[in-house]
Amino acid sequence: MTEGNRSDRQSTDKLPSATTLAEAATSIVTAADLDTKTQLAKQTAKAWFARRLSLHRSGYTQTLPERPGRPDKPQLLPPRKMPKRNTAGAKGRFALLHSLAHIELSAVDMTWDLIARFAAQGMPQLFFDNWVQVGLEEAKHFDLLRQRLIEHGGNYGDLPAHDGLWQAAQETRHDLLARLAIVPLVLEARGLDVGPEMIRKLETAEDDRSARILKIVYRDEKKHVAIGMYWFRFMCQRESRPIEATFQSLVRRHFRSPIRPPFNEEARLECGMPSTFYKPLTAFGAPS
Repeated sequence: MTEGNRSDRQSTDKLPSATTLAEAATSIVTAADLDTKTQLAKQTAKAWFARRLSLHRSGYTQTLPERPGRPDKPQLLPPRKMPKRNTAGAKGRFALLHSLAHIELSAVDMTWDLIARFAAQGMPQLFFDNWVQVGLEEAKHFDLLRQRLIEHGGNYGDLPAHDGLWQAAQETRHDLLARLAIVPLVLEARGLDVGPEMIRKLETAEDDRSARILKIVYRDEKKHVAIGMYWFRFMCQRESRPIEATFQSLVRRHFRSPIRPPFNEEARLECGMPSTFYKPLTAFGAPS
């Protein structure tokens, strides 16, 4: 272990305390140290499920930052300025794992941001139980991928990464229904489409440890998409909105680009997402 890694892990010895889930979730989003961020996620989940945290204070208003706390690296670029990734050989596998680690770190921040931002939304306790579990699993995914990068002789931050995922969170920061539409039902559902092929490529390259990690991520992503579908339907039904038309309208308004095939239709359907839900979005024009 390097001196830097030792100091990172020592920084988790004095984690900030919180009395509410909303405060704890905010501290996760704002934490810049990666070990602190994931350890806080794990400790917060444990405390929440032990019912040692209340949801939020009376008169709660969120004070979340415009951007999550992050270390100095990686360099964040607009998606269109990302260098083309070489997918061949050990360098290609490292680049793939680095990209996935960045996605999972973004998922940590987006999930805990959702919890903190919408704590006063008036949702059932099961809603927060579900998303705390998602936030815990995203933290575990990031730790697994980061450790795998270290085993490959590098670390998270060694390559540039794009900033598009957090932009989606910012785009939907004022609307829980839009956040559910875009993050689990567009971005995370995309992981169901591409996950099996990435696993196959790693197995072909005899990188079985990395393939096992991606299988864990893929298994959990199915649960996360299913949770997103459940609560999207719940909110639409509670507000007497048509489910499919509402989803399609929100994606057109907030995602602003077509959802691209090929689709893992079987996995999506297992999550409660029929093809009529998303296929009309494969080619659309400007938002109406």
